[in-house]
Amino acid sequence: MLSKKQHKLQESSKKNFRPIETTESTSFALYLDSLRLAIFLDIEAGLVPLFLCATIGTTATTAVDPLRLLCDVANRYGLWVDVDAAYAGNACICPEFQHFLDGLEGAHSFSLNAHKWFFTPLDCCCLWLKDPKALPKSLTTNPEFLMTSNSEQVVEYKDWQITLSLRFRSMKLWLVLRSYGVDNLRSFLRSHVKMAQIFEELVVSDKRFEFVVPRNFAMVCFRALPLAMGNKVYDNGMAQKITYDQHDQERNNQLNQELLKSINASGHVYMTHAVVGGLYIIRFAVGATLTEDRHVFTAWKVVQEHLDAIIAIY
Repeated sequence: MLSKKQHKLQESSKKNFRPIETTESTSFALYLDSLRLAIFLDIEAGLVPLFLCATIGTTATTAVDPLRLLCDVANRYGLWVDVDAAYAGNACICPEFQHFLDGLEGAHSFSLNAHKWFFTPLDCCCLWLKDPKALPKSLTTNPEFLMTSNSEQVVEYKDWQITLSLRFRSMKLWLVLRSYGVDNLRSFLRSHVKMAQIFEELVVSDKRFEFVVPRNFAMVCFRALPLAMGNKVYDNGMAQKITYDQHDQERNNQLNQELLKSINASGHVYMTHAVVGGLYIIRFAVGATLTEDRHVFTAWKVVQEHLDAIIAIY
């Protein structure tokens, strides 16, 4: 149970936190005008805008925020900009993905999780700071027993976090880099993206499915649309996008939920889901070192077979 003081602090933190809604029209990336409006409303309310978290590769859909535009506005108002690239930041070691970092120089911090797509065991997060002194200014503790004779020459990582102890996570990443090398890591990442492209093409080939957002990296967000099979209009063999009412949307969400549950229960493949803009979507992600093309084709076969089985019941 929370004490009254803890409850008050919790409620206060909620009031000081601004989730900014994203929409399907921007592929669920943060819209610049939405940020401007949030800042304006805070200032009008007598608050001081402090922090913006932009994202390269959101967890749900791998959406990429327009960093340069967001940083320009945030810096104008003195906000600290943190770029969360937990998953997709790893891919940016490949030159063809580095355009997603456009505008990063306007940010104050940048992080990626090496354990998500850099073949590093849990847990290992890489953090870059434009001003390395920023954390010690806030977190340094200097009782006499923690003072060292050469403290000015040594980076005291205890001052970079709240806790005093720090696990030696960097060794995990160092071993991966030494074992694979940059060329092999790039090759792995590119092969994963290529396999996601193969799955994407397979989804396109079946008009019972649609993409919810464009694929940016090695994850495909899709969903089944069997409820539209009877009345979908085709133009040159390609299915047109249909707008559903709330009842149809709920039925489609339920159907995709059942489809994913059935797919995972098969034991042949495992996928995850997300709910964005009220849409229940299935997420096919390639990220394991041993994944091959044959696994992708098997996964798609499983998806089709289980959809056929569900449609037969509907």
